[in-house]
Amino acid sequence: MADIIFLTGGSGFLGSHILIQLLEQGYHVRAAVREKKATHFKQSYERFKDQLEIVAIADIATDQFPDALKGVKAVIHTAAPISGRVNDAESLLKGAVEGLLNVIHQAEKAGITRVVVTNWHQTTKEAALQTEGVTAYSAAKTLAEREVWNFAEAHPHIEITTINPPLLYGPLAEGFSLPNPDYPALSTNLIIYKFLTPEGTFPAYPLYLDVRDAAKAHLLALDSAPTSQVGRKRIIISSPHEVVFADIISTINAKRPELKDRLIKTPPREFPYKRLDVDLKRLEEVLKMKVEDFTPLDDTFLDTIDSLLTLEKQWTAAGFDIKIPS
Repeated sequence: MADIIFLTGGSGFLGSHILIQLLEQGYHVRAAVREKKATHFKQSYERFKDQLEIVAIADIATDQFPDALKGVKAVIHTAAPISGRVNDAESLLKGAVEGLLNVIHQAEKAGITRVVVTNWHQTTKEAALQTEGVTAYSAAKTLAEREVWNFAEAHPHIEITTINPPLLYGPLAEGFSLPNPDYPALSTNLIIYKFLTPEGTFPAYPLYLDVRDAAKAHLLALDSAPTSQVGRKRIIISSPHEVVFADIISTINAKRPELKDRLIKTPPREFPYKRLDVDLKRLEEVLKMKVEDFTPLDDTFLDTIDSLLTLEKQWTAAGFDIKIPS
């Protein structure tokens, strides 16, 4: 029988890519999904038949699901409250931290010894409570990660890997469904969607990772070397490609000339750096991931634009007006 992976956040931007890669590599996946999404979620992946099980939950922070963890090889936890739907930082922090702790404590009780978690950002709880939006979301994930390492120190028999990327861009995965213009659900792809309006804004910094590469890193962590050999597996990962937003817009203009009149006209931001100087030796040591394994820069941005336009056409055909948030 194929290894069973328990996945949270499988309906999200990153989680849906992890789900597809797991299924296509032959894993059996038990995906924890909110009750109201469960039926539609299962229908979206019908081609995988019994390879995918749905675990309907009401609240990842409080629900108990011991039966769903039986026979599981590893847990991949990506679930967290969406910043655009939870208005206050305190609720974001509580949801992210309590959700993570609930999952990993149940996993340890079930005898699962390998956990992979997504996190990024640096902050303190006091500072995080003063933030909002994506910043608050990132801060919440960071505070959750600190709880992961506290847990790891108390449970050294558990193999834990945290994947720490910057902004994630890339096409929407198969099965990712947005029947109406729910812009926060686009996650960080909303930042790229703003390239498709003249009054749009550029990202706050040029660091990014293709969501497909982020998903790949999570899968590689499932079979990574033990902590006793490679040390704490806190993986800082970012695209090795240099980002110059003026060049990216020129590429979109050249490759997608039909978008000329709607492309962002705001002057591109300039930065003293163009990429994060990631320790590629560390990536290769722990995840066996090399620079040539990363998605090319142009593919990331063009694939993202194409995917967003496909979704936009679906919304328009359904009678929705499109208003890209500023």
